Amino acid sequence: MSGAPNLAFTLELAYKSSVRTGFVAMRIRLIQLPKKHSIFLFGPRGSGKSTLLSQMFFKEHSYWIDLLDPEQEERFALKPSELASIVRALPNKITHVVIDEVQKNPKLLDVVHSLIESTDKIFLLTGSSARKLKRGAANLLAGRAFVYHLFPFSFLEQGSEFNLDEALRFGQLPKLEALETVSLKIKYLNSYANTYLKEEIASEQVVRKLLPFRKFLEVAAQSNGKILNYAKIAKDVGVAETTVKEYFSILEDTLLGTILEPFHHSFRKRLRQTPKFYFFDNGIARSLSRRLTLALQPKTSAYGDAFEQFIINEALKLISYFHEDYKVSYLQTKDGAEIDLVIERPGLPLLCVEIKSSDFIREEDLSSFTRLTKDLGDCEAICLCNEKTAKSYEGVAILPWQQGLKRYFVES
Repeated sequence: MSGAPNLAFTLELAYKSSVRTGFVAMRIRLIQLPKKHSIFLFGPRGSGKSTLLSQMFFKEHSYWIDLLDPEQEERFALKPSELASIVRALPNKITHVVIDEVQKNPKLLDVVHSLIESTDKIFLLTGSSARKLKRGAANLLAGRAFVYHLFPFSFLEQGSEFNLDEALRFGQLPKLEALETVSLKIKYLNSYANTYLKEEIASEQVVRKLLPFRKFLEVAAQSNGKILNYAKIAKDVGVAETTVKEYFSILEDTLLGTILEPFHHSFRKRLRQTPKFYFFDNGIARSLSRRLTLALQPKTSAYGDAFEQFIINEALKLISYFHEDYKVSYLQTKDGAEIDLVIERPGLPLLCVEIKSSDFIREEDLSSFTRLTKDLGDCEAICLCNEKTAKSYEGVAILPWQQGLKRYFVES
């Protein structure tokens, strides 16, 4: 990644491309934010947090502080209490105060806490990392600010412009929609990966040596969606196994991915107990593993892996937006039989999800999945795939993936 182009240059190309084509990114996001209550809005860089807030809360009624701006970051680092002086002097028409990338200065949260108690201003706090807030025992405002998570676009937000092949190869970060060519998309994603590594990870000062972490990122991306073999990854990277576990914790805290824990059941002795890890976006995983230049061909293992990552990330997005009480895991027996997603839904049967990229599912394709779901007892079993119409085998509902995601993760 050392040869990745400068991110500002790539974004400039993206902007020129968008101007030339008349493209304007004004997507309606699925996330529902309250307008009269303070919030934390977490999400990876580039997921559209600032754009969403600027669309929802008009700038003429908001005061914005961007801690990615070196001058503003330094100003409030030297004197966090200055925020109180500024906010108390704001005119009545300013109803909201936005602080972008609040994890850059966790001490500001003590001031925000006081201002929520003593003024009528509503605070909108964004962050692309929860690590500093967690590690520093930062003031998380004790419920005075609700917590939300924003992700890259969902296929539902992209609507008729959604393209599965594009999503599998390049992911769904919002700025990609302004880029016309494969070359520009590759440049942007490589720049994103490199810049995020430098700015987000290095600035958090949790990795003493950046070179092993760079190597770890590539190995982790190659292990994307697989059961984690910490010992093997540690050997490949040249660090201790405990360091590898800490690295994955860093990725999760900086919102670069999700650790999917194994499902626990009464026949747990038959089950693998090691988690999986999924990067938050197909394009970023492919960039980190240096596979962006390779086209994805249907009916190949690489295509199947990309499709599985896409479906799991879509499910995680929709669960976060609509069903926060759902608990997500996976199940795999020691002889290799697997359920891609096991979802515990309060008041409803267990939901077991098999993911297949094929456009034609045969009964024998689901034999091990069917056996496992029967062992689990009371559960609902579905297969999300590229079939065009729904059908079923032995109690397993085989659904076009779009239909299945909407039915089980959006509709109540």
